[in-house]
Amino acid sequence: MSWLEAFILGLLQGLTEFLPVSSSGHLELGGALFGLEDPHDFFTFNIIVHGATFLSVVVVFWRDIVSLVTNFFRFKWNSEMRFALLLLASAVPTGIVGLLFEEQIESIFEGRVSFIGFMLLITATLLFLTRFIPKNDKDVTLKSAITIGIAQTFAILPGISRSGATISTALFFGIERTRAIRFSFIMALIPIFGANFLKIVRMSEEVGSASIDIAPMLIGAITAFIAGIIACKWMLNIVRRGKIEYFSIYCLIVGLTAIIAGSI
Repeated sequence: MSWLEAFILGLLQGLTEFLPVSSSGHLELGGALFGLEDPHDFFTFNIIVHGATFLSVVVVFWRDIVSLVTNFFRFKWNSEMRFALLLLASAVPTGIVGLLFEEQIESIFEGRVSFIGFMLLITATLLFLTRFIPKNDKDVTLKSAITIGIAQTFAILPGISRSGATISTALFFGIERTRAIRFSFIMALIPIFGANFLKIVRMSEEVGSASIDIAPMLIGAITAFIAGIIACKWMLNIVRRGKIEYFSIYCLIVGLTAIIAGSI
Protein backbone atom coordinates (compact mmCIF):
# COMPACT_ATOMS: atom_id res chain seq x y z
CA MET A 1 0.00 0.00 0.00
CA SER A 2 1.42 3.37 -1.04
CA TRP A 3 1.33 6.51 1.10
CA LEU A 4 -1.20 8.13 -1.25
CA GLU A 5 -3.49 5.08 -1.10
CA ALA A 6 -3.22 5.08 2.70
CA PHE A 7 -4.11 8.78 2.82
CA ILE A 8 -7.14 8.37 0.54
CA LEU A 9 -8.41 5.27 2.36
CA GLY A 10 -7.85 6.93 5.75
CA LEU A 11 -9.79 9.96 4.54
CA LEU A 12 -12.59 7.69 3.30
CA GLN A 13 -12.78 5.87 6.64
CA GLY A 14 -12.69 9.04 8.73
CA LEU A 15 -15.43 10.77 6.76
CA THR A 16 -17.70 7.81 6.08
CA GLU A 17 -17.63 6.32 9.60
CA PHE A 18 -19.85 9.18 10.78
CA LEU A 19 -21.54 10.33 7.59
CA PRO A 20 -24.42 7.96 6.74
CA VAL A 21 -22.80 6.41 3.67
CA SER A 22 -21.12 3.20 5.03
CA SER A 23 -17.43 3.27 5.90
CA SER A 24 -17.02 -0.49 5.43
CA GLY A 25 -18.54 -0.26 1.95
CA HIS A 26 -16.26 2.63 0.97
CA LEU A 27 -13.15 0.89 2.32
CA GLU A 28 -13.99 -2.25 0.35
CA LEU A 29 -14.66 -0.21 -2.80
CA GLY A 30 -11.45 1.75 -2.25
CA GLY A 31 -9.42 -1.44 -1.79
CA ALA A 32 -10.95 -2.90 -4.97
CA LEU A 33 -10.29 0.33 -6.89
CA PHE A 34 -6.62 0.41 -5.87
CA GLY A 35 -6.26 -3.33 -6.46
CA LEU A 36 -4.83 -4.00 -3.01
CA GLU A 37 -3.90 -7.67 -3.05
CA ASP A 38 -2.22 -8.22 0.32
CA PRO A 39 -5.07 -9.28 2.67
CA HIS A 40 -2.84 -8.95 5.73
CA ASP A 41 -1.91 -5.34 4.95
CA PHE A 42 -5.51 -4.35 4.24
CA PHE A 43 -6.81 -6.20 7.31
CA THR A 44 -4.25 -4.46 9.54
CA PHE A 45 -4.99 -1.10 7.95
CA ASN A 46 -8.70 -1.65 8.57
CA ILE A 47 -8.09 -2.23 12.29
CA ILE A 48 -5.85 0.82 12.64
CA VAL A 49 -8.14 3.32 10.89
CA HIS A 50 -11.17 2.02 12.80
CA GLY A 51 -9.19 2.57 16.00
CA ALA A 52 -8.44 6.11 14.85
CA THR A 53 -12.12 6.88 14.28
CA PHE A 54 -12.88 5.40 17.71
CA LEU A 55 -10.60 8.08 19.15
CA SER A 56 -12.41 10.73 17.06
CA VAL A 57 -15.68 10.01 18.90
CA VAL A 58 -13.86 10.07 22.24
CA VAL A 59 -12.44 13.52 21.43
CA VAL A 60 -15.76 15.00 20.26
CA PHE A 61 -17.86 13.52 23.08
CA TRP A 62 -15.23 13.37 25.84
CA ARG A 63 -17.33 15.40 28.31
CA ASP A 64 -20.33 13.10 27.79
CA ILE A 65 -18.16 9.98 28.09
CA VAL A 66 -16.45 11.16 31.31
CA SER A 67 -19.83 12.07 32.80
CA LEU A 68 -21.35 8.70 31.81
CA VAL A 69 -18.46 6.65 33.21
CA THR A 70 -18.27 8.71 36.42
CA ASN A 71 -22.00 8.45 37.08
CA PHE A 72 -22.11 4.76 36.19
CA PHE A 73 -19.54 3.83 38.83
CA ARG A 74 -21.29 5.92 41.47
CA PHE A 75 -24.12 3.37 41.20
CA LYS A 76 -26.76 6.07 41.76
CA TRP A 77 -29.89 6.17 39.61
CA ASN A 78 -29.98 9.34 37.52
CA SER A 79 -30.32 10.35 33.87
CA GLU A 80 -26.67 9.53 33.11
CA MET A 81 -26.90 6.08 34.70
CA ARG A 82 -30.09 5.45 32.71
CA PHE A 83 -28.37 6.55 29.49
CA ALA A 84 -25.35 4.31 30.18
CA LEU A 85 -27.57 1.27 30.77
CA LEU A 86 -29.48 1.97 27.56
CA LEU A 87 -26.16 2.12 25.70
CA LEU A 88 -25.23 -1.28 27.10
CA ALA A 89 -28.65 -2.67 26.13
CA SER A 90 -28.19 -1.38 22.56
CA ALA A 91 -24.84 -3.20 22.32
CA VAL A 92 -26.31 -6.64 23.08
CA PRO A 93 -27.71 -7.42 19.56
CA THR A 94 -24.52 -6.23 17.85
CA GLY A 95 -22.37 -8.19 20.29
CA ILE A 96 -24.27 -11.42 19.71
CA VAL A 97 -24.26 -11.13 15.91
CA GLY A 98 -20.66 -9.86 15.82
CA LEU A 99 -19.32 -12.70 17.94
CA LEU A 100 -21.22 -15.43 16.12
CA PHE A 101 -21.38 -14.30 12.49
CA GLU A 102 -19.11 -11.34 11.63
CA GLU A 103 -16.22 -13.43 10.35
CA GLN A 104 -18.50 -15.54 8.14
CA ILE A 105 -20.32 -12.48 6.79
CA GLU A 106 -17.04 -10.70 6.02
CA SER A 107 -15.64 -13.76 4.23
CA ILE A 108 -18.79 -14.15 2.11
CA PHE A 109 -19.21 -10.53 1.00
CA GLU A 110 -15.66 -9.17 1.12
CA GLY A 111 -14.72 -7.54 -2.19
CA ARG A 112 -18.11 -8.14 -3.85
CA VAL A 113 -18.60 -4.76 -5.44
CA SER A 114 -22.11 -5.39 -6.78
CA PHE A 115 -23.36 -6.56 -3.38
CA ILE A 116 -21.96 -3.41 -1.75
CA GLY A 117 -23.81 -1.39 -4.39
CA PHE A 118 -27.14 -3.05 -3.55
CA MET A 119 -26.60 -2.45 0.17
CA LEU A 120 -25.87 1.22 -0.53
CA LEU A 121 -29.24 1.41 -2.31
CA ILE A 122 -30.88 0.11 0.89
CA THR A 123 -29.03 2.79 2.87
CA ALA A 124 -30.21 5.40 0.35
CA THR A 125 -33.82 4.28 0.78
CA LEU A 126 -33.58 4.38 4.57
CA LEU A 127 -32.12 7.89 4.54
CA PHE A 128 -34.70 9.17 2.05
CA LEU A 129 -37.57 7.93 4.24
CA THR A 130 -36.39 10.17 7.11
CA ARG A 131 -37.61 13.09 4.99
CA PHE A 132 -41.18 12.18 5.95
CA ILE A 133 -40.59 11.89 9.70
CA PRO A 134 -42.03 14.83 11.68
CA LYS A 135 -39.79 16.40 14.33
CA ASN A 136 -40.42 15.05 17.80
CA ASP A 137 -38.96 15.34 21.28
CA LYS A 138 -39.09 11.81 22.69
CA ASP A 139 -36.27 10.29 24.70
CA VAL A 140 -34.54 6.92 24.23
CA THR A 141 -36.38 4.03 25.91
CA LEU A 142 -35.34 0.41 26.47
CA LYS A 143 -37.46 -0.69 23.50
CA SER A 144 -36.00 1.93 21.16
CA ALA A 145 -32.42 1.31 22.42
CA ILE A 146 -32.63 -2.42 21.66
CA THR A 147 -34.24 -1.75 18.25
CA ILE A 148 -31.52 0.78 17.40
CA GLY A 149 -28.99 -1.87 18.46
CA ILE A 150 -30.64 -4.38 16.11
CA ALA A 151 -30.45 -1.79 13.30
CA GLN A 152 -26.73 -1.42 14.05
CA THR A 153 -26.15 -5.15 13.51
CA PHE A 154 -27.04 -4.76 9.83
CA ALA A 155 -24.03 -2.46 9.42
CA ILE A 156 -21.88 -5.62 9.50
CA LEU A 157 -22.95 -5.89 5.86
CA PRO A 158 -20.66 -3.64 3.76
CA GLY A 159 -22.77 -0.89 2.24
CA ILE A 160 -25.21 -0.57 5.15
CA SER A 161 -24.32 2.61 7.00
CA ARG A 162 -24.04 2.21 10.76
CA SER A 163 -24.80 5.85 11.53
CA GLY A 164 -27.46 5.95 8.82
CA ALA A 165 -29.22 2.86 10.22
CA THR A 166 -29.04 3.90 13.88
CA ILE A 167 -29.92 7.59 13.46
CA SER A 168 -32.77 6.80 11.05
CA THR A 169 -34.18 4.19 13.45
CA ALA A 170 -33.96 6.66 16.33
CA LEU A 171 -35.80 9.28 14.27
CA PHE A 172 -38.47 6.71 13.30
CA PHE A 173 -39.07 6.29 17.06
CA GLY A 174 -39.61 10.05 17.35
CA ILE A 175 -36.43 10.61 19.36
CA GLU A 176 -35.29 14.23 19.41
CA ARG A 177 -32.55 14.78 16.83
CA THR A 178 -29.74 15.84 19.16
CA ARG A 179 -30.47 12.91 21.47
CA ALA A 180 -30.61 10.57 18.46
CA ILE A 181 -27.17 11.49 17.17
CA ARG A 182 -25.61 11.56 20.66
CA PHE A 183 -26.93 8.08 21.32
CA SER A 184 -25.90 6.82 17.88
CA PHE A 185 -22.31 8.06 18.07
CA ILE A 186 -21.60 7.09 21.67
CA MET A 187 -23.19 3.65 21.23
CA ALA A 188 -20.79 3.09 18.32
CA LEU A 189 -17.84 3.07 20.71
CA ILE A 190 -18.81 -0.31 22.17
CA PRO A 191 -18.99 -2.33 18.90
CA ILE A 192 -16.02 -0.51 17.32
CA PHE A 193 -13.85 -1.31 20.35
CA GLY A 194 -15.16 -4.88 20.58
CA ALA A 195 -14.77 -5.62 16.87
CA ASN A 196 -11.26 -4.19 16.79
CA PHE A 197 -10.23 -6.20 19.85
CA LEU A 198 -11.46 -9.43 18.23
CA LYS A 199 -9.72 -8.55 14.95
CA ILE A 200 -6.44 -7.90 16.77
CA VAL A 201 -6.71 -11.30 18.47
CA ARG A 202 -7.50 -12.93 15.12
CA MET A 203 -4.62 -11.15 13.41
CA SER A 204 -2.13 -12.21 16.10
CA GLU A 205 -3.25 -15.83 15.70
CA GLU A 206 -3.16 -15.86 11.91
CA VAL A 207 -0.17 -13.76 10.91
CA GLY A 208 2.20 -14.08 13.85
CA SER A 209 5.29 -11.98 13.25
CA ALA A 210 4.56 -10.94 9.65
CA SER A 211 6.17 -7.59 8.82
CA ILE A 212 4.07 -4.42 8.55
CA ASP A 213 4.95 -1.25 6.69
CA ILE A 214 4.40 1.31 9.45
CA ALA A 215 4.38 4.53 7.38
CA PRO A 216 1.16 3.93 5.38
CA MET A 217 -0.59 2.70 8.54
CA LEU A 218 0.42 5.85 10.42
CA ILE A 219 -0.65 8.12 7.56
CA GLY A 220 -4.01 6.35 7.32
CA ALA A 221 -4.56 6.55 11.09
CA ILE A 222 -3.76 10.27 11.38
CA THR A 223 -5.90 11.09 8.34
CA ALA A 224 -8.83 8.99 9.62
CA PHE A 225 -8.57 10.60 13.08
CA ILE A 226 -8.65 14.19 11.79
CA ALA A 227 -11.30 13.47 9.14
CA GLY A 228 -13.34 11.62 11.78
CA ILE A 229 -13.45 14.63 14.09
CA ILE A 230 -14.50 16.90 11.22
CA ALA A 231 -17.16 14.47 9.97
CA CYS A 232 -18.52 13.84 13.47
CA LYS A 233 -19.02 17.56 14.14
CA TRP A 234 -20.41 18.09 10.64
CA MET A 235 -22.88 15.26 11.10
CA LEU A 236 -24.09 16.76 14.39
CA ASN A 237 -25.06 19.96 12.55
CA ILE A 238 -26.60 18.10 9.60
CA VAL A 239 -28.93 16.01 11.78
CA ARG A 240 -29.93 19.00 13.90
CA ARG A 241 -30.97 20.83 10.72
CA GLY A 242 -32.85 17.76 9.45
CA LYS A 243 -30.81 17.33 6.26
CA ILE A 244 -29.81 13.67 6.59
CA GLU A 245 -31.96 12.61 3.62
CA TYR A 246 -29.67 14.41 1.16
CA PHE A 247 -27.06 11.69 1.65
CA SER A 248 -29.52 9.29 -0.01
CA ILE A 249 -28.65 10.89 -3.36
CA TYR A 250 -24.94 10.19 -2.81
CA CYS A 251 -25.60 6.59 -1.73
CA LEU A 252 -27.85 6.10 -4.76
CA ILE A 253 -25.17 7.34 -7.19
CA VAL A 254 -22.31 5.34 -5.59
CA GLY A 255 -24.52 2.26 -5.24
CA LEU A 256 -25.59 2.25 -8.89
CA THR A 257 -21.97 2.90 -9.97
CA ALA A 258 -20.77 -0.06 -7.88
CA ILE A 259 -23.47 -2.36 -9.31
CA ILE A 260 -22.54 -1.38 -12.87
CA ALA A 261 -18.79 -1.68 -12.19
CA GLY A 262 -19.25 -5.06 -10.51
CA SER A 263 -21.22 -6.47 -13.41
CA ILE A 264 -18.71 -5.48 -16.09
